[in-house]
Amino acid sequence: MRVKAPRISRTIGRFKGERRLIVLLILVAIALAGRGWLAENPQHDPWAPLDLNDPPGWATERKLLALRDDPQTCRDVLTRSDVAFTSLDPAGQDECRRTDRTVLGNLPLSPAPPPTTCAVGAGVYLWLRDVAQPAAEEILGSRIARVEHYGAYSCRRLYGRSDGRWSEHATGNAIDIGGFVLEDGRRVTVLGDWDDSGEGPEARFLSQVRDGACDLYSTVLSPEYNEAHRDHFHFDQSPRYRGVCR
Repeated sequence: MRVKAPRISRTIGRFKGERRLIVLLILVAIALAGRGWLAENPQHDPWAPLDLNDPPGWATERKLLALRDDPQTCRDVLTRSDVAFTSLDPAGQDECRRTDRTVLGNLPLSPAPPPTTCAVGAGVYLWLRDVAQPAAEEILGSRIARVEHYGAYSCRRLYGRSDGRWSEHATGNAIDIGGFVLEDGRRVTVLGDWDDSGEGPEARFLSQVRDGACDLYSTVLSPEYNEAHRDHFHFDQSPRYRGVCR
């Protein structure tokens, strides 16, 4: 038996080597298949350039939030995605200086689309296309004709206090949404139709569009958060937070 032991050892060694090779080949095959799948589905690929024409995917939120501190890259995304926009000169001073003033065209906002940071505008574009319009058709049976907003820029601290942190509105890095007018003439408002229980089509619609915004913005606040937001949704791309959705 002692004479045959080396031969058995070599056999076991070859078996282990072959097994490692098989595992390696399987991993390579999986990697190649995954790479091909990502190439066909760039919305899930965190390394693929963001294109707003792609459907939402696993990597969309991460890539959208990455635009918060890079207005030029964000505008390059808009250009690549064939989204009309206008870049305005910087304005304001100190904490309320707005270096990124981007206005997206062809958005059904009322009043007209306000200057915001590019990342906020891109979020509105995706939210309307992929969240709000589908929800309106599915739940309310009509498309949205226009979205009523309360503006984006307001040079103030949080809740209008005299001290404390500055609001994201101070730099146009936020937008407040108050209601929706449908193509069939109906009007749905946060103040009049929000219901924490989510009962009724209007309340279900508002809950769904609020929840859908949470995949596109750093912060989403609604009447569920506090009394100050009883009549609107607040969307912002704050670099300080991520995943605030209430």
